[in-house]
Amino acid sequence: MPSNSTLRDWDHAHLWHPFTALADWNATDPLIIERGEGSYLIDTDGRRYLDGVSSLWCNVHGHRHPALDEALHAQIDRMAHSTLLGLTHPPAIELARNLVRRAPTGLTRVFFSDDGATAVEVALKMAFQYFRQKNSPEPNRTRFLALGGAYHGDTLGDVSVGGVDRFHAMFRPLLFPTIRAPIPHCYRCPLGLERTSCAFACLTEVERKLEEHAGGVAAIVVEPLVQGAAGMIVHPEGYLRGLRELSRRHGALLIADEVAVGFGRTGSLFACEQEGVAPDFLCLAKGLTGGYLPLAATLTTDDVFNAFYGTAADAKTFYHGHTYGGNPLGAAVALASLRVFDDEQTLENLRPKVARLRERLDEFAALPHVGHVRQRGFIAGVELVADKAAKTSFPTTDQVGARVCRKARDFGLLIRPLGDVLVIMPPLSISRGELDEMLDVMIRCVRIVTEGAGG
Repeated sequence: MPSNSTLRDWDHAHLWHPFTALADWNATDPLIIERGEGSYLIDTDGRRYLDGVSSLWCNVHGHRHPALDEALHAQIDRMAHSTLLGLTHPPAIELARNLVRRAPTGLTRVFFSDDGATAVEVALKMAFQYFRQKNSPEPNRTRFLALGGAYHGDTLGDVSVGGVDRFHAMFRPLLFPTIRAPIPHCYRCPLGLERTSCAFACLTEVERKLEEHAGGVAAIVVEPLVQGAAGMIVHPEGYLRGLRELSRRHGALLIADEVAVGFGRTGSLFACEQEGVAPDFLCLAKGLTGGYLPLAATLTTDDVFNAFYGTAADAKTFYHGHTYGGNPLGAAVALASLRVFDDEQTLENLRPKVARLRERLDEFAALPHVGHVRQRGFIAGVELVADKAAKTSFPTTDQVGARVCRKARDFGLLIRPLGDVLVIMPPLSISRGELDEMLDVMIRCVRIVTEGAGG
């Protein structure tokens, strides 16, 4: 392998890193990760780092899990890839069946693609086409309702329903218009209300928008329970169920984007389960393969599927597809990951770790520059503020969240911020000792950066 200095020079000369300020990147000596082991990533110098964000929220059972490694090896001995256009193969068939058996009631059809953005893009296009082809067509249903602070991916359809200005504002001239409802963010309520007395005004606003655009909304799009890129915003209990009721009342479909929150992150296999919600579309990726390979799935109902059912002459075909959609290697590893959930009782063993995280978050809340901590299952966000009483944010130029994360590397922890919100989303398989180590480092680094405490 080339030396670290050679790899660094090649990286700076050729790689374009996503979501990265390029001049800042080229001014640094990059951390080069060579391998993984359990909850740890290991760099080219052999130094170990706890993977505090599950390699961007996708690693579930840890790195180099023997069952997933074995599934990948076994499948590559058979076939690396074959298309689902005009052909099929056992791993995709078995995975579709397995997902349907575990998904909320009524989700019976599976369309494979290759990442979270494409899973949502598929749902948007299917919902649009559905209303033109169902038994009683409603061609005026062309609009989508999405939440403030929404993030559903980076393809143009997803950006259109997205609501994170720092990611999306540049591309506004390219986008279709979206109906925007207020983000249900109780710490910084956009309506200026308090949860104890608001009577779910954010849901009332959704209904008002649906009435204003009566007969024109194809679907409501939501990240169930937790909005990730908005800053790990945890929705109030009952909000998702309320959206489902409103979608039915007003004839719109419900698209549940569980790309980030699916596969145990919120404490149940799928977030929708926690409020007894069965959406019309369930979008999955990230943890689907346990963090091994790109694979995504859009699950939907027989009702939606039947609107596309016909011969070529009927002109009902869904003309959308991805070269690697349903890739056999990814499907085989995804099947192995689902078996690990069963064999290792992953969700049952997660409960005490969720409780431990809840206990330790109280320590963050006591810090003078932590304005808010929020948790749903094994997902948490720690919001750093300049003034706790006034909820005043630090100036963006101070890069406080990024500085905390950089300091954490000195203590062997990899985490990423969302602005000044520190994200806690380790692999579900992390041990209690490793979890405590991670939280100890985070608390220490918050104090170093915000209080000038000794390092």
